[in-house]
Amino acid sequence: MAMRRLGRYGSCLQAAALGGHTDIVHILLDKGADVNAAGGEYGSSLQAAAQGGHTEIVCILLDEGAYVNVSRGRYWSSLQAAAEGGHTEIVCILLDKGADVNAAGGYLGTSLQAAVQGGHIEIVRILLDMGADVNAAGRGYGSSLQAAAQGGYTEIFRILLDKGADGTDVNAAGGEYGGSLQAAAQGGHTEIVRILLDKGADVNAERGGYRSSLQAAAEWGHTEIVCILLDKGADVNAAGGFFGNSLQAAAQGGYTEIVHIVLDKGTDVNAAGGQYGSSLQAAAKGGHRDINQS
Repeated sequence: MAMRRLGRYGSCLQAAALGGHTDIVHILLDKGADVNAAGGEYGSSLQAAAQGGHTEIVCILLDEGAYVNVSRGRYWSSLQAAAEGGHTEIVCILLDKGADVNAAGGYLGTSLQAAVQGGHIEIVRILLDMGADVNAAGRGYGSSLQAAAQGGYTEIFRILLDKGADGTDVNAAGGEYGGSLQAAAQGGHTEIVRILLDKGADVNAERGGYRSSLQAAAEWGHTEIVCILLDKGADVNAAGGFFGNSLQAAAQGGYTEIVHIVLDKGTDVNAAGGQYGSSLQAAAKGGHRDINQS
């Protein structure tokens, strides 16, 4: 009996695997379902089972010859899917079966970055012990360090720094936030911001969606971080990014205290650029009349 490949799940076997329907998985395999059929959102039945946390089905599929290192689907690998989901036992099973700890691809980049993004500290430790590259680049967050910084996972952040020792690049560029400092600033994670600056993070690095760490902190109203960055020499007139500059970012959000802080530091109130053209227009757009009257 030929098993059709269809829709979101690619195959009936993948659909059953994702749903955790062990009896149906057995029936389909007994009827000749291809354990390595490709397609669908998860790429393979093994990746679907791994993402769903269905340990018994993962073992069944592996016993039936499922390829552990197939690179495709939403998570790129079954190991990355299990890591992102926080499924520690499945991570260990896949590694025991020879899963490549540094396989790269997909939005999250690597299994280590997937585990970090989910805040799964035990899996992070396991992957590092198995030789995961702490400096491997990814797409969404650029690096595992950046993922930890944006999520505010201070303990994981310290583990990554300790594992990399002096080899961990706190200024590694890439990803949505451009770097770890901008990610931490955007997320409002003061302790991580301080650690990065102490480790030599460039306070004026120009990259990422916010263009600067100062603009990221200003846009989200993180006053303490704004002050820390300015004390470390952040350029109050750095231009670029969605809002054009930090003053416009703060004005748009209605953060009066930050507006006064950056004005006191000498920011140009008439600087043009950004989505709203000027800080006055940004404040007006947000309905912040008090800022326009400041």
